[in-house]
Order: sequence, then C-alpha cells, then structure tokens
Amino acid sequence: MLLLRTLSATLLISASFLFGQSTHKATGTAPHHGTSRFAKPAYVIPDLAERLAKYKRVVIPFDKSKLSARELQMIAKLVDAAQYVDDIFWRQSDPEGLELYKRLENSQNPRDVQLRRFLTINGSRFDLTNENKPFIGMQPMSPGRGMYPEGLTREELERYVAAHPQQKEELYSAYTVIRRNGDQLEAIPYHVAYRQFLIPAAKALREAADLSDDKAFADFLRLRADAFLSDDYYKSDLAWVDLQNPKFDVIMAPYETYLDGVLGVKTSYGAAVMIRNEGESAKLATYQQHVPEIQDALPLAPEDRPSKAGQPTPMEVLDTPFRGGDLRHGYQAVADNLPNDARIHEQKGTKKIFFKNYMDARVNDVILPLAKGIMDPQQATQASADGYMASTVMHEICHGLGPAYARTSSGRKDIREALGDLFPGLEEAKADVVGMYSLKFLMDKGVLPKEREQEYYASYVAGIFRTVRFGVGEAHGRAEMMEFNYLSEQKAITRDSSGRYRIDYAKIPDTIAILAKELLEQEATGDRNRASSWFQKYDVMPGELKSSLAQLRSVPVDVDPAQPFPEKAQ
Repeated sequence: MLLLRTLSATLLISASFLFGQSTHKATGTAPHHGTSRFAKPAYVIPDLAERLAKYKRVVIPFDKSKLSARELQMIAKLVDAAQYVDDIFWRQSDPEGLELYKRLENSQNPRDVQLRRFLTINGSRFDLTNENKPFIGMQPMSPGRGMYPEGLTREELERYVAAHPQQKEELYSAYTVIRRNGDQLEAIPYHVAYRQFLIPAAKALREAADLSDDKAFADFLRLRADAFLSDDYYKSDLAWVDLQNPKFDVIMAPYETYLDGVLGVKTSYGAAVMIRNEGESAKLATYQQHVPEIQDALPLAPEDRPSKAGQPTPMEVLDTPFRGGDLRHGYQAVADNLPNDARIHEQKGTKKIFFKNYMDARVNDVILPLAKGIMDPQQATQASADGYMASTVMHEICHGLGPAYARTSSGRKDIREALGDLFPGLEEAKADVVGMYSLKFLMDKGVLPKEREQEYYASYVAGIFRTVRFGVGEAHGRAEMMEFNYLSEQKAITRDSSGRYRIDYAKIPDTIAILAKELLEQEATGDRNRASSWFQKYDVMPGELKSSLAQLRSVPVDVDPAQPFPEKAQ
C-alpha cells in the first residue's frame, strides 16, 4: 500500500511504490521525456482535502427508459470510443500524471483515493484553480505539456523553423507531436503517435454506425473513424455540421488548443456522447434566424466580418451521459461551438452544442449561490438560469462570428497561428463580450424582451465571478478576469463598502460595445503585441476581489461529474 507520511507538515509519497525509474512499455506511441521525474520522493500539497472541497460531486443522470436495446448498444460503442479518446488526452496533458493515476488505482488508502480524484479533476498534476502550479512534486508545468519536448519555447522553435523552413508546416500543424532527435526537431502525426488508441476508437465508431438507424449520423461516424486514422477531419466536420436535428450526436476529435502554451495551435482530444433534448432545442430558433444580422451589426470593418447569409446555424441542447478528454478534465464546459476549422466557418458556419445537465448543475450549485454572496442583494436576485442560458447561447454563437482570418503585416493568416498562445483567452473574451453586445442588439430590435435587459447583465456578471475563481492559468478565467477589470475601470461594475459588487445598468451597454470593438480588432489584425499588452494590463485579480471571493469558500468552484459509465484511463 502507498504510504503518505507527514514530515514537517509536508506530505511525501513513498518513492518505493510510485516513483522509481520510468517503466513505460514500448507502445508505438511517441516517446515523452525519458525517465520519470519522480525518481525521488515527491511533495504533495498538504491541503488536498480543502482543494477537493472546491468541487461538488454531481451525479450525471442517464434516462434509459425511452431508448431501445439497439440504441443502448450504440451508445455503449460510442462510450468505448470516447474512453480511448480520454486515454490520448491524458498523454497530451500529463503523461507522468497518468502513470501516477494508474498506480493509485488499487489503493484503498483515503489519501490515495483523494489524490486520484484530484488528478482526474485536473487531468494532470497541475492545479487549474491555482495557476497550474503543481500539487504533486515541485516541477512546474511545461508549457508544451506532453506535445512538445520538455522546456522547448516558442522563441527556440521559431529560430529552428527559420533555419529549417521546409519543416514549418509539419511542426506548426495542429495534429503533430514534436520531439527532439539529437539536435533536430521532428513532428510525429497524431495518427501515428496515438495509433494504439485511435485504431480501436475507429473500430468502435464503425460498430456504432452499424447500429444506428440514422443514415446521416452513421455516415458521419464512419467518416470520423477514417479521420482518426489520417488526421484529416475536413470531410467529417462538414458531415457533422450538416446533421439535421439528430437524436444522438458526438463530439469526438482533437479540437481545442487550451493545452498548448508554446504555439497555441496543437489540438487536444475531447469527447462527448450526447442525446438530444427536444423541448429545450426547440427554444433556440429565436436566436438561429438572426445570426447573419448580428454578424453584419458587429463594430468591425466590413472586410473583417464575412457574411453569414445563407449559412445554417445548427444548435442543439443535449443531455450528456459521458464525456472524455478535454471535455471531462478541468473546466466543465456547459456549451461548445465547433468545429474550429476556419474553412468550415466560411463555408458552413459552426454547430452550437449546449450541455443541459451540466448547465443546470453549474447554475444551481455554483453561479446563483455565488451571486447571492458577492453581488448587490437586489441584483443577485435578478441573475437566473434563463438569463445565464441566454448569455451562453450568444457566447457560443459569437465564437463563430467576427473575422474568419487575421490580416497581418505579412498577409492573411489563421487567427490562432497569428496570436499563438494568446488566442484561447482572447477568443473566450471575444465570445463573452460580443455575445453580450449581440444580446443588446436583439433586444433593441425587439427580438428579445427589453424588460429582461437587467436579468441578462446580472446573469453575465454573476457568471464572471464564478469563472475568475479558476485564475488566469485557464483560458476562460483569464478572459473573464480581463472583462471584470475593464468593466470595473470604466465604473460599469463598482464595489461598495460592504464588499459587494454592483452593476451600473446605464453604463454597461456602452462599455461592452467599446470592449467588443477592441477584442474584434485584435483578432482581425492578428496583432499579438496589442493583445499581449491588453491582457497584461487587465488579467490580474485585484486584492479586494480575491478577499471577497475568499469569504465564499462554501460555494464550490465547479462540479465534478460522477458519470454513469466508467472512467478507466489506461
């Protein structure tokens, strides 16, 4: 059994059980960093139980009563594929953390059980709510996680590419792992690096397709299986966006770039198995029909806001019995806007996914209790689940609005490439702020009721207080910290003598409009220096806000889902 000993108030993990030399087996995957960092006893934070208490365990419901035996078989196959995706994500996020997670599996020691749960929550040894500082060991998180060589910086990589321009495309690819080979860098395609997981995941998708009664969905699953083995997701993304109100759906691909702190382009794998919530999905029609008008009304030069006229805007509200990869670990998303391929944005737009069971948990267990404790009492009562849903819908819509590319001094570029590691935080802030700007646009047009304006703003600000508790080491936290500081600087949010925050409803619309223009222009120009300066000015948590939030420790930071299918990273 693993022994956890108290030494001068410091917890140590027994080296003899956990942290000898690395025993990675030859698997055909890309190698990581050689021997384990844990050759010596590793420090474990002494307040593990307190940090775990920040997360409320929530059982995710799964209603099987309306599903046929064949549909349940199909869902089981989709979950199988998602579990393989989760295996890949761990190797991208923190391969050493995965080794520890697996070694703790059979221990019944209460501390080991707690540690394994905290590893699952973060998907690594690095605490998301503490600026990604390690909670095991003293080694800081590598910006490249498991996708780059240890210690490789953006500047070093750029110098290497300047000397080896023929390798730029493969090194900058969203679908390659970079490794050192002597004094050379080499790029290993994902479908090679993670072959041992992608082959069975593709097989599970094809078997699920054989069980589907929806031909379009089955065709998509087969295309996605092919994409797993080629890293070419274009055809399957087109088929995914074209699905018409499917009863079942999945997110299953490397989409987001939150893990990449070097270039900001390497995608991490995520998965969600989803079942359509018909009643809630029907409510989204109001928003769908006005997307082209919103794009045309953005405070941005016409050449930077390509028309959305004629593009479908598929939106779905779904219940989610299983999530894996970057949708399971870390920040628990309540919505998604995908795919991220700019070519799909131009041709088809994007699909907006809303995870109803996760949104209900976030609002009821986190946002409303937090608003009650930190906001002006009257304004706190104006925050609501419906108001938060409205801001979330617009947030996801606005991920797909604004510029499709950056027009830089060196020509047109993908916005992610131009902004690098700054992109995730900037894009989340843009979606937030442009989303609120667009809600005001719809209210002014009479599409949404004007009398709900204060409810929308109160719900948005209540959501900010939730998200900033993740700290600026997480993209959403960094984004909303900046939003809070800018709104406070402009006196759209003020703090009274009791430590509670109040919204100036007369000032916040114009302040939001100015900020929306700034963020849209940062993306349109791909000006990395401009974006960097902006966030450096605004992404530090003020001491008085930190003090106010510290008094609300009883309110969880996030939910920790207990899923109805096993999580078994291997």
